[in-house]
Amino acid sequence: MSHGKQFTLYTHVGGPNGWKVAIVLEELGLTYESVYLDFAKGEQKAAPHVDLNPNGRIPTLVDHHNGDFVIWESNAILLYLVDKYDPEKKLTVADDKDKFTVIQWLFFQASGQGPYFGQAFWFMKYHPENVPSAIERYQKETLRVLGVLDGVLAKSPSGYLVGGKPTIADLAFITWNRAAINVVMKDIADDQKQFPAFYAWHEKLAARPSSKKLFELQANLMK
Repeated sequence: MSHGKQFTLYTHVGGPNGWKVAIVLEELGLTYESVYLDFAKGEQKAAPHVDLNPNGRIPTLVDHHNGDFVIWESNAILLYLVDKYDPEKKLTVADDKDKFTVIQWLFFQASGQGPYFGQAFWFMKYHPENVPSAIERYQKETLRVLGVLDGVLAKSPSGYLVGGKPTIADLAFITWNRAAINVVMKDIADDQKQFPAFYAWHEKLAARPSSKKLFELQANLMK
C-alpha cells in the first residue's frame, strides 16, 4: 500500500456494484483509493486483481487496517463495513429481527435487482445482436422488481426498507436503480407515476451528499 488510505477499492468506471461500495465508504467517512480496472483490456480477470478475487469481477476491497484483509461481492463488502466500522449503527440496525430483514433485502438486491437489471442493460446496450425477446423479458423483470419495491415502500411510514431510516439495505439498490431509470425503463415506463413510492425513495437516496459527490465523479471520469 503506497497511497496511505485505509482501503483499496478495485472497481470500474461504469460498473454499478463498485460505486455502491464507494457510497457506503463515503457515508462512514472511511478513506479509500479507487483502482479503476479496464474491462476492455481484461484487467479484472488478470493479475494482480484475480490474485485477490478469483471470480475476476468487481468490486474487490482490501482493508489495510485489518491485515490487508480481502473481501469481494458487493453486498458482502457492505455487511463487512457496517459490522466492523459502524459502531453507531448509522447505516444498519440494532434489533435482531431488523438485522435479518436487512440481509433479506441485500439478498433480493443481489439475486433479483442486479442480475435482471444488468441483463436488460446488456441486451439493450452491448449485445452484438438485437434480441427483442431478451430485452422484453428483462424489462418485464425490471418492472416486476420495481413493483415489489414500490409496494413495500408505499407501506413504510419512513419511506425506507427497514429500521425507519436509510441503511445499507437501501443504499445497495441505488446504483442499479439509476440504470433502470436512465436506460432500461426510459422509453417504456414513467417511474414517477407508476412507482411513486419507489421514485421518492430513489430521489432521497440520490440526493445524499455521498451519492451526489460520487455520481459527479463518475460523470467526469466517463467524459
